[in-house]
Amino acid sequence: MNEKNPCRIDWVTIPAADLETSKEFYSNIFGWKIEDYSPDFLIFSSGTVNGGLDRNKEACSEGINFSITVEDISEALEKIVELGGEIVSEKYWIGSELGYSASFKDPNGNHIELWSEK
Repeated sequence: MNEKNPCRIDWVTIPAADLETSKEFYSNIFGWKIEDYSPDFLIFSSGTVNGGLDRNKEACSEGINFSITVEDISEALEKIVELGGEIVSEKYWIGSELGYSASFKDPNGNHIELWSEK
């Protein structure tokens, strides 16, 4: 029997009014595998978390936040801007042994954080 870990996040749904832009944005920046599910919903797999891009959900800058781990925040921020995202906060040091963070808005207006060790 395959039991789920009750404390692990397995699924995230991201509002995405423009599905095609979102598909290009997340697959090109983070390498997510994204597949069509329906005209209003795409499914993604990031290797650690699966989820969906939902045309019927409204983007918001408040609520549950999550961070996407990347190798190089500066490089990710460059790609984010190139593909229609907006930087909310530039790369900054979180603290000793915690690494760095930054945040951005995707092309649909969702506020998301980045995290990296360097």
